[in-house]
Amino acid sequence: MTDWWQAMLLAIVQGVTEFLPVSSSAHLILPAQILGWPDQGLMFDVGVHAGTLLAVLYYFRVTLTRFCLSLMPGEGADRSELWALCVATLPVVVAGFLLKEFVATYARSALVIAIATIFFGLLLGWADRAARHSDNRRTEIGMRDALLIGLAQMFALIPGTSRSGVTITAALFLGYPARTATRFSFLLSIPVILGASLVMLLSAPEAHLLSTAGKILPSLVASAIFAYITISLFMTLVERVGLMPFVIYRLILGSVLLVWVLQ
Repeated sequence: MTDWWQAMLLAIVQGVTEFLPVSSSAHLILPAQILGWPDQGLMFDVGVHAGTLLAVLYYFRVTLTRFCLSLMPGEGADRSELWALCVATLPVVVAGFLLKEFVATYARSALVIAIATIFFGLLLGWADRAARHSDNRRTEIGMRDALLIGLAQMFALIPGTSRSGVTITAALFLGYPARTATRFSFLLSIPVILGASLVMLLSAPEAHLLSTAGKILPSLVASAIFAYITISLFMTLVERVGLMPFVIYRLILGSVLLVWVLQ
């Protein structure tokens, strides 16, 4: 397994970047390719993803409680947002099942990450600029738009795209304000992270699970803490600061990677 300080650093990176529009998978893959760090291992991936899942579950605990109560027998319960999240989740489930091997084999190179980082960064900047010139104040994601956001989320299977980035971009292009787009994107991360973690767990040998569980706990806690801080700050500042700082970061990162790959 990776040295403890490398594992902790990667756990913090996962916690910070999972919900920012900068691609957490890219930031976890790149140290191995550029710095020569050993692969952190399947159980490390499970642990840090579990940490980010706990963070988003806790942050949206009131909303999730409301979702659960809306499923109880009774009249007048508003389930529209819950169904919108279900609809938006379906495309990436299907795409992940069909394209898992292809993405794992061909889409994890530094060149792919560099191109995706730049391209989807430009799209995010375009969407952010368009949204700032719009007076739309919608706070509820419609069912048709949820499906379109879900279709856009399929591109997040490509490292460097950013799941949160591409879903926020799609929502902004559909005319939603940044805070509404961000909130829906973060809620949409719950079934995606949960599903990805379950798939990784099911593919790991039981003996490996038992032998590495104790070593993963510090990384899980670190990713959870930093993920919660990131969600809180981003939800507070997204309307005030906008998304352009992340666009600039993506363009710089992608350009540096491209130069490094092509040299």
